[in-house]
Amino acid sequence: MNSLEANIRNNKTKGELNVLRNSGDVPAIIYGGEAQNEKITISKKTLKSLIENENFLSSIISLNIDGKTQKVLPREIKYDIISDEPLHVDFLRIVAGVKVRIEVPVKFLNHDKSPGLKRGGVLNIVRRKVELKCPSEKIPENLVIDLDGVDIGESFKISSINLDTDVTPTIQGRDFVIATLAAPTVMKEPEKPADAEGSEGEESADGAEAVAAEGVDKPAADGDKKEGEDKKPAEDKK
Repeated sequence: MNSLEANIRNNKTKGELNVLRNSGDVPAIIYGGEAQNEKITISKKTLKSLIENENFLSSIISLNIDGKTQKVLPREIKYDIISDEPLHVDFLRIVAGVKVRIEVPVKFLNHDKSPGLKRGGVLNIVRRKVELKCPSEKIPENLVIDLDGVDIGESFKISSINLDTDVTPTIQGRDFVIATLAAPTVMKEPEKPADAEGSEGEESADGAEAVAAEGVDKPAADGDKKEGEDKKPAEDKK
């Protein structure tokens, strides 16, 4: 579980918030449950390092607020449209028994032990995340799919993943596919037979001979006028 140091803040105006951001902090708020909302600040540098993790928005974080520890779940991050720097974070307070909707990433293990992948198969991932409805204190870190022994043609559905009884996918009524192991998409072109190449060569030679023959002057037929001959004078009529 990741942890963050946080401090209570009392600022209200936009100018005061900008001062916090310019000093390297990010304003945030904690909500949920029966307790009052809490306004806090956290270190921008530490926050950015945690955001780089793919499952940041589905991981429970321990906030240390003025010496007191509180478990929260990141729900929304607002970014500056120009600099892409984080401007504000919403944290949901973890309360036992309260269910939340959350997208949990899918993790694949043992790629090197899959005979299908070794034979050139392709892992076609249909869903990299699955939305679940579960108690906030039972959020799984990820959904694990083991590729050990998996061959081409096999598929993984939500029913193949073991979930706690009170953890359910938000998609109900069908056993949806998460990933498949498909056959290679690129096939090797068969080699051309050797005799076919020889035939093509012979045909080319014959064609060349025909062209050469067409270029030879055709002998003039009897009675035909050869080019350059003088016309025969017509006989005088008597």
